[in-house]
This record gives sequence, C-alpha cells and structure tokens, in this order.
Amino acid sequence: MTDRWRIKSVEQSIADTDEPDTRLRKDLTWRDLTVFGVSVVIGAGIFTITASTAGNLTGPAISISFVIAAITCGLAAICYAEFASTVPVAGSAYTFSYATFGEFTAWIIGWDLILEFAVAAAVVAKGWSSYLGTVFGFSGGTVELGPIDLDWGALLIIAVLSLLLARGTKLSSNFSAVITAIKVTVVLLVIVVGTFYVKAANYSPFIPPAEAGESTGSGVEQSVFSLLTGAEGSTYGWYGLLAGASIVFFAFIGFDIVATTAEETKNPQRDVPRGILYSLGIVTVLYVAVTVVLSGMVSYTELKTGPDGQANLASAFSANGVDWAATLISIGALAGLTTVVMVLLLGQIRVLFAMSRDGLMPRRLAKTSERGTPVRITVVVGIVVALAASVFPIDRLEEMVNVGTLFAFVLVSAGVIVLRRTRPDLERGFRAPLVPLLPILSIIACVWLMLNLTGLTWIRFGVWMLVGVAIYLLYGRRHSMLARREAAETTT
Repeated sequence: MTDRWRIKSVEQSIADTDEPDTRLRKDLTWRDLTVFGVSVVIGAGIFTITASTAGNLTGPAISISFVIAAITCGLAAICYAEFASTVPVAGSAYTFSYATFGEFTAWIIGWDLILEFAVAAAVVAKGWSSYLGTVFGFSGGTVELGPIDLDWGALLIIAVLSLLLARGTKLSSNFSAVITAIKVTVVLLVIVVGTFYVKAANYSPFIPPAEAGESTGSGVEQSVFSLLTGAEGSTYGWYGLLAGASIVFFAFIGFDIVATTAEETKNPQRDVPRGILYSLGIVTVLYVAVTVVLSGMVSYTELKTGPDGQANLASAFSANGVDWAATLISIGALAGLTTVVMVLLLGQIRVLFAMSRDGLMPRRLAKTSERGTPVRITVVVGIVVALAASVFPIDRLEEMVNVGTLFAFVLVSAGVIVLRRTRPDLERGFRAPLVPLLPILSIIACVWLMLNLTGLTWIRFGVWMLVGVAIYLLYGRRHSMLARREAAETTT
C-alpha cells in the first residue's frame, strides 16, 4: 500500500491509546468538555466583532447572521460528534483523517491544525496583553528591548497556562470552569442591563436597504470569490446579511478542540458528542441574545466604522450613558481570552501528541509523565508559541486560522461519508442524521466561507502546506509507526 493511502484502522488507533509510555489519563466528563467548548468559543469576539459587523454590514439583522453562522458551524459539529464517538482518540481531525483518507492526508490536516492552533494561540495572547493594559490602566504589556518590542504580557499568559496544562487536564478544566463562569456572568450582565435600554425603533428597518459597498482590497487582498467573479462588495440587504454571517462565523471557531480531548474522557462515546453540541448550543443562545440587545440599544447607523476606529459592544452602552460597562466588558474580554489561549494550547498539544505517537513527528515527544500528561510536548509548544506571540508581529496572519479551521471541517464532514461506507460495522456512540446530505451541506457551507477569504491568505496557506509536504517526505514517511508495522508484517 502506498504511503498516501496507508490507512490506520480505527482498532489500531484505539489500541495505541493503551501504550504505557504514551497513555493519557482519563479524567474528563461531558461537563468538563462543555466548559472547554464554551471557554474557547466565547472570547473577545463577542465584545468587538458584533457591533462593527452590525454597523457596517447587516444592521439589526446581525442576529440572523449569527443564526446562519451557528447552523453552518452546527453541521460540522454534528460530523465531529459522530467521528469523536467512533474514534475516541487524541488528535481530532488528524486522527479521523488517518482512519479514512490515509497517512498523507492525515499529515496534511495535522500540519494544518498545528498552524491553526499555534497562530490562534499567539494572536489571542497578544489580544490578552492589550486588554490587560485596558483593565489595569497602562499602555499594554509590551517593552522595548533594543530592536525588539517584547510583549511580556503575551509571554506571561502563555508561560502560566503552559505550566497549568503540564500539571494535568483535569486541573486545567477546573481552572477553566472558574474563569468561564466569570466571563459568562459578564455576558449575562451585558444582556440583562442592556435590555433596559432597548428601543423598538432601533430594530427598524430590520434588514436595511442594500447599499454599494467599498472594496475591501485589490489584487490578492480581495476575497477569492471577488477575484473569480469580479463582484463588488455590498453592505446591508440580503448580501450584507450573508457577508456578515461569513464574518461572525469565526466567533464560533474552537468547538472542534473538544474532540482533541476524546482520549482523556471517561465515557467518550457518550460524553464527547454531548460536550461538542452542548457547548455550541450554549454559545449560540448567548451570542444571539447579545446581538438582539445590542441592536435594540442603538441605531445601527451609530455603529458604523468612523475616524475613531471600529465600534464595539461598549460603544452601545456609552451611547446610553452607561460608561461603567466599558470596564466590565474589558474584564469579561480579559477573562474570555485567558481560557481561549489555554484551550488553544491544549488543542495544539494533543494534535502534536497524536502525530508524535504515530511517528510522523519525533516519537520521544509523545512520552507522558506519571500524571498522564505529555509534558515534553507541552514545554515545546509553550516555548514556540510564547516566542511567536512575544517577539514576532503575527497579527496579520489571523485569517490563516480561519482557512485552516474550515479546511479541517471539510475533511471531517467528508470523512463521515467515507467511514459510513467503508466501516458500517463500527460502533457509533452518536450517529449524524441525514448522511450523506448533512455532511455535503456542511462541506458546501464551509467552502463558501473559504471563498470569502482573501487570495493572500490562500497563498500563505499554500506555502505552509508545501513546507509540510516537504517535512513529511523527508521525515514523517520514513519514521511512520504504521509503516514500520506493515514492514514487519511483510517480513514475517
């Protein structure tokens, strides 16, 4: 069998979880997974992206954009739930692809997830550092060291959270639960307080008449859809509403990390699907409630981008004389970003752990401690992400996270169809309904959102993938544990 189509069976994937030196501890329940899901999805985005999108693209119909985005994300979530209940092994989309499309595709998606989680963790850590300055009244967590601007705030949060993760996943879950309770409380306070300032007139017109939009860029700075069709941007109307959905979709990104912890769950067939779907349901309700309140507090015309920059959730409260809300929202954003960074690091560590255990990365990295945690990989990931966040200017790479996530969603959705046909005998703790229709709809929705990303993002993504292919050919293909097993069976 060629390297490309060398498939690791589900049974072998599950058997590998019992290796003494690379065994993860099973401590988590569906409640822990739900906390992780809510922790990583609710970040600063709800406090910032909501207002600016309502002002510039959708008007009061921003809540419909969130519902559309939630449905799109929900389609992928259902596919993840089936896979995670069938193959309860660390690695998420990487492990799922290994069992359906083969080793080369698994490597590609694993390399993609490394990009997604590492860049996301670094970017969010920079955001955490900025909010730290806002909450405590200084210019931000940076200091000049010669030619380098050291972001000590980002360095601090990554170091602390890496240490916490090295101590154990259950401890991390308990910490995440406390911080998540704080930020959810802030979101609920925003909803409750904002309700008293809602005016029915602000909901009219609910979908404002379409207007010609300004181009968001030229050349490779345009979306791929614009490059292919020559279409110009538009604001408001139905096109604005759909464009808004493609933007706010990214406020939901992160629930897939729940699937990376399947191997550490006591009853993964039951609890992983629950954790994925419950967390997505909770954040959808909170997001839609926030958008309904926001749209009722101020006219959408007051939320347009102006000379002072983009509007945010605090802008709506300031317009109603509730200035103290800005501080409250900053505290909520700081708490939100804390758990986002932690769970992104967790996802990065578990994907790299799975790849190392399979030999596609140095296998010695997969060794676990007496506590059942991959300390070596945790240290490596912590150092790399800390350097990226504290030293390098990576803010413009945020869209790389989006294309990487959507690419993973497409493969997982397609994988459900493939595994249903190739292994109908497998026990599935959760079965996605309407297969293959539902996964096909998920693929179409994700591809549409990918087309709304810029050409430059696709070029950068392509370069990253080429580097990954080179590493696989030079190292992973020759050190693959599955290849060694097959070679041993052939010689005997």
